[in-house]
Amino acid sequence: MDPLDRLVSWQAIYDLSCDYMRAQDRLDRALHISVFHDDATTDYGAGWQGDAPGFVEFAQRVLTPHKANHHMIGQVRIDFESPDLAFGEVYFQAHHRIAAEGGERDMFVAGRYVDRYERRGGVWKIAHRSELVDWARDEPAADLPGGETMFPWGARSPHDLSCRREEMRLR
Repeated sequence: MDPLDRLVSWQAIYDLSCDYMRAQDRLDRALHISVFHDDATTDYGAGWQGDAPGFVEFAQRVLTPHKANHHMIGQVRIDFESPDLAFGEVYFQAHHRIAAEGGERDMFVAGRYVDRYERRGGVWKIAHRSELVDWARDEPAADLPGGETMFPWGARSPHDLSCRREEMRLR
């Protein structure tokens, strides 16, 4: 991979994470799904696994009742395995303003996205995303409709690419 292609590819992949966070803040389903390949897979801790459209619906349903959502990107690491395959870890922090009984509450969350990116037809998109919540302060959204738990504490999905990177390289 030549240095210019590496730089352009790194920026395209970084932009996917920016678009993903912007989509969550604005509750923009079309932008949210646009960062994934059509056959992408996703998981959220140990609490959700499936395809990208299902994950977008899950995330939108969780975020919609909040009065405000603000996601911030921290450190980003992207490693290229080949000209068309990369792995990344994107650290984030999120601030959610939630309407609660007796007033408003704030929830702060920090975590990371562990991704496999693939370039197909010259376009980089996410082929698999593991979203991992590493810590949070306050947990007002733990009892979501349908019984989902937003933060499965201490759980790591078997799909977490940080644990399975060697296996993912062999695919």
